[in-house]
Amino acid sequence: MWELSVVSRVLHVSTAIVLVGGVFFMRFILMPAASRTLSEAQHVALREAVLAGWKRVVHAGITLMLASGLFNYLRVIFEKTHKGDGLYHGLLGFKILVALVIFFISSALVGRSAGLQRFRDNSRFWLGVNLLLALLIVAISGFLKIRGIVGAGS
Repeated sequence: MWELSVVSRVLHVSTAIVLVGGVFFMRFILMPAASRTLSEAQHVALREAVLAGWKRVVHAGITLMLASGLFNYLRVIFEKTHKGDGLYHGLLGFKILVALVIFFISSALVGRSAGLQRFRDNSRFWLGVNLLLALLIVAISGFLKIRGIVGAGS
């Protein structure tokens, strides 16, 4: 069980690194460079090519984050690691809700739904929102990790 917990944790964190790093790269490196150097037709062609590959990464990443996150959460519940720790459970629940918002925005940005076209039309803004939300999750995760287990000794 310990080995599976380690694999799940590594998978969860490395998937988050890939997804957040990809969003950062697109928002602050690729988009500005493409806007400065490409014609509109070239920009559209590049966007379609990048999104075709990025969509697969986003969908696989969301699946891996949900699966490994569920495993990690159930492990905490079954081991009763944070039983009675209201702050831990409150922050973890908030993290999960924020992650669901990130998954929605990410899916809207790589999707083709006409109803969500407004997200793709303003992708710079929504990529920035996703980055800020991801940083919030990283901050909460870091706090919970450093805080440790309440009552386990200091």
